[in-house]
Amino acid sequence: MSSSQVSDRSTAAWIARCLKARGIDRVFGLCGGHIMPLWMQLDAWGIRIIDVRDERAAVYMAHAHAEVTGQIGVALVTAGPGVTNAMTGIANAHVARASVLVLSGTPPRAQENRGALQDMAHIEFVRPLTRYARTVREPELVMQELDEALARAAGIGGEPGPVYLDFPVDTLRAEPCAAVQLPEWLLPRRPPRVLPDPDSVVAAVDLLWSARRPLVISGRGARGAGDALIRLLDALGAVYLDTGESRGLVPESHPSVVAAMRGTAMTEADVVLTLGRKLDIQLSYGSPSVFGQARFVRMADNAAELRDNRRGAVEVLASVDAALQALVCAAGDRPAACDRQWAQQMRARHEERSHKLLQSMRQAPPGSDGRMHPNRVLAALRDALPADSVVVADGGDFLSFARVGLSASTYLDPGSLGCIGVGTPFGVAASLALPHRTVVVATGDGAFGFNAMEIDTAARHRAPVLIVVANNGAWAIEVRDQQETHGKVVGTQLQFADHAAMARGLGLHAERVERAEDLPQAIGRALAHLPALLDVVVTPQAVSSDARSGLAWVPDLQPLSAWDDAERRWRQGQGESGPTPARPM
Repeated sequence: MSSSQVSDRSTAAWIARCLKARGIDRVFGLCGGHIMPLWMQLDAWGIRIIDVRDERAAVYMAHAHAEVTGQIGVALVTAGPGVTNAMTGIANAHVARASVLVLSGTPPRAQENRGALQDMAHIEFVRPLTRYARTVREPELVMQELDEALARAAGIGGEPGPVYLDFPVDTLRAEPCAAVQLPEWLLPRRPPRVLPDPDSVVAAVDLLWSARRPLVISGRGARGAGDALIRLLDALGAVYLDTGESRGLVPESHPSVVAAMRGTAMTEADVVLTLGRKLDIQLSYGSPSVFGQARFVRMADNAAELRDNRRGAVEVLASVDAALQALVCAAGDRPAACDRQWAQQMRARHEERSHKLLQSMRQAPPGSDGRMHPNRVLAALRDALPADSVVVADGGDFLSFARVGLSASTYLDPGSLGCIGVGTPFGVAASLALPHRTVVVATGDGAFGFNAMEIDTAARHRAPVLIVVANNGAWAIEVRDQQETHGKVVGTQLQFADHAAMARGLGLHAERVERAEDLPQAIGRALAHLPALLDVVVTPQAVSSDARSGLAWVPDLQPLSAWDDAERRWRQGQGESGPTPARPM
């Protein structure tokens, strides 16, 4: 057997066998010589390979697959530039705490550090972005290391997130001793259900059931706890925000949902319960300048979501579902002190504002250039999409419109890293994972350009995804900031490129739409001929909420101008009248 051939007893075969045993049925990747043994063994073991056009997209797709299925997403990229290309995807999974396994290769051990092709110390690059990163040179240790990496990715014993392993190509071809490939390495593992400390449950119930204006905010750590969360909201009478990380966990029809009143709810609440949710950019870092004197109850199964930025008056380290069930059980028939009139008024104002938004979207006037408002695109999509649709929103300016304009039971976006360009790869992976559901990508034209060639991946793999490009010929949020702050536009204008022509050339059904009245029929045709792309020309003159908020100019203390002003006022007030820290004895 030549050195290029790989046997079914090779290390590569053991890796494929392990992934198969763990329920992994697909891998996203881009082929290369350093990973060829593993690539071929994955195919031999019946694991589907979704081959992409850029390694960054492979990791994005693994990320999206993990998000919509609850499984670990796997990406396979080749050495050197394959890994460096993948790093943006790894960074995004790191910030999003997505369970992703990235595999790669390195030159044969005899050629290490000798100037071999694509010889780089990958681990030094990726370690800060991963929960676990190793180069595994010894064939007998591969299964052990793979088991550990999968556990770390799933968050067993810590925060979930991306992990990375690479192997010298001769290690992948080697045949390890079968005796040390213990059956335990093949067993599927699930994160344990962590039960809450009874004392912390009692303390949380006392604080929450005594609150007059309780607010519940859920995050990614609350996924899977929807039923228990609804029971808690019903018992407590609290208002509820999902902030995007867990959209769809509570149906929009539930009386606690007040998404359109986010700022008011944050300002008026006296007790805030966070469920598997960091207090990050979207929540003003939990600052008293926004949340006032509110006390926090933090609940999560890992420290990263339990005590970032603000400590809780009560902290419950437990699986969110188990903790919520324990809270409701411990409260029993105890009446909640929640001001029901306050909660009902908040809900009524939410419904009023939501209705006005929908009406304004449908009637949004065109710009002075005659091009349609982006809200007309979103209104047409709302009318056409089923209730259980998966929505992927992407972009800078357009994301601001789509985030509030589209309803979805499953929702993905660039997240707090602001990693625009994820839309098409996310949509391809989501549609392949959930072919029975409608998957739509709503993206700006700038963001679409990052990974536009992945529409080729959609065509080749027949991914049933609809990509809608809001084409305003600009990086609009930056254009507006430059106009208002600097009085000059520099390097932020694009062209109204014909993305539909590109998509047709790659095998998709595609149309260019320039009139709002043509949208319903175009969307209908596209949904009937997936994969499809609609290139919708919109005005760059529309002003998004993010453009108004000051997000583009990056304020010093808070992400939004209004919050930044509030933070300054609060800090000044604290400096004048706040307590002076006691000196240590």
